[in-house]
Amino acid sequence: MTTKTFQLETLTCPSCAAKIEVAIKRLKGINEIQVLFSSSRVKVTFDEALTDVTEIVKTIEALGFDVLSIK
Repeated sequence: MTTKTFQLETLTCPSCAAKIEVAIKRLKGINEIQVLFSSSRVKVTFDEALTDVTEIVKTIEALGFDVLSIK
């Protein structure tokens, strides 16, 4: 399992955070997700054999949020 933290542009509302969480949970290989509304971060633990960072970024950006950095 791999854990990555995605720094997003400012999340403007809790429903935006919930929307991101639901979308990422639908991806294969997601073990755990934590959307930190106050710091605009998304922490994801996932199986790299089933999904990758690129797929997670695409999912977030498809919802209209920009990923600024990945740690």
